[in-house]
This record gives sequence, C-alpha cells and structure tokens, in this order.
Amino acid sequence: MTPTRPMSSRTDALLSAADAALRTLFVAPRASKPCPTIAEQQTDDTLSPDERHLSGALMRVNHVGEVCAQALYTSQALAARWGSAGDEASREALAQRLERAGHEETDHLAWTQARLDELGSRPSLLNPLWYAGAFGLGLVAGRLGRGVSLGFVVETERQVEAHLASHMDRLPANDHASKAIVAQMKDDEARHARDALQGGGQLLPAPVRQAMRAMAKVMTTVAHRI
Repeated sequence: MTPTRPMSSRTDALLSAADAALRTLFVAPRASKPCPTIAEQQTDDTLSPDERHLSGALMRVNHVGEVCAQALYTSQALAARWGSAGDEASREALAQRLERAGHEETDHLAWTQARLDELGSRPSLLNPLWYAGAFGLGLVAGRLGRGVSLGFVVETERQVEAHLASHMDRLPANDHASKAIVAQMKDDEARHARDALQGGGQLLPAPVRQAMRAMAKVMTTVAHRI
C-alpha cells in the first residue's frame, strides 16, 4: 500500500496554495528581473488615444494569461504533492519544478501590471473567475500524473507563445515598450514548454488541445473588453 502524505504536510500545501491565490489577485506583484521596457525609454505621449486603448486591451489579455499561469502552476504543484503515483521524493521534485516556472511567470505578471498602469488601463474585472477556472484545470491535469501534467504545461505554453506572437503583430508599431515585454514573455514561454517536454511531458490528445484552444479563445475575447 502506498503511504499517505501526512495531514500536516497536506495542510501546509493547501495553505501555501491559498496564499499564492491571494497574492496573485490582491497584492501588487514584484518582479525579480528588470522590466524589458527600461532600455526603451519610451514616452507614451507618442501613442494616440486609440493606440493607447488598443495596447491597454492587449496587455490586459496578457495580464489575464499571467494570472492563469499562476493558478495553473500552483494547482499542479499542489496536485503533485497530494498525489499517490511514484515516491514522495519524485512528487516533491515535480512540485518544485512547477513552482520554479510559476515564480518566473511572476515577472510577467509584474511587467504586464506595470505596463497597464503606464497606459492608464486596468486589469480584467474577472480575474478571480479566470484564476478559479485555471486552478481547477491545473488540479485535474496534475492528478493525472507527471506525463500529463507536464504535457499540459507544454501545450499551454505553446498556445501562449502563439498568442503572444499574434500580439506582436497587433500592437501599435510605435508601442515599443509593450512589444519589448511581449517579446521577452514569448521567449520565456517557449523555454518553459521545452523544459516541460524534456522533463517527460506527453503530447495531449488532439481533442484536448482543441478544447484548450477554444477555452483560451473565450477568455481572451472577454478579457479584451472586461
């Protein structure tokens, strides 16, 4: 019989996940690396009102994506620690791998929040809903084992990378500050996908990948406006 994880450890993991949710949704994020826009030294008075509005909407969508990334990595790490497959050391190693990626995503969260402030825009009003939905998906993926959990990371990050590439084309040509952030985010997401694949991520079935794209489309469409 596989030994169960001590209740105190389970409680600690749950409290840590709850703390992560509160910090993501209600505390201003702090980046560990400088924002890529610093070198640009751009002043936003070069943007017309319509361009500022468009940039704000697109960066709001990107900010929602980072809110969801925090939820996904946190919930998948929680599921790894609560799982029964494999030994405790391997489950803990997986949880720590997911948490490291989540910590790197915190930089993206901070950068997009800062850019929204500069543009005079706001985050999505539905961020608690997006977080809850992503957290639930991450729990499901995490409970299905290491291969599926990391495969979910691979597919998510690949879709985010493609989404960011489309934003590079849609952002106003003279919004160099937003473009610098998006370009760095795109590179980081590609690396996270590669790391997860090399770590044993499995290719998800086509219907699952299509469903993920459909859900992402709904989220991005709504977040663009609300």
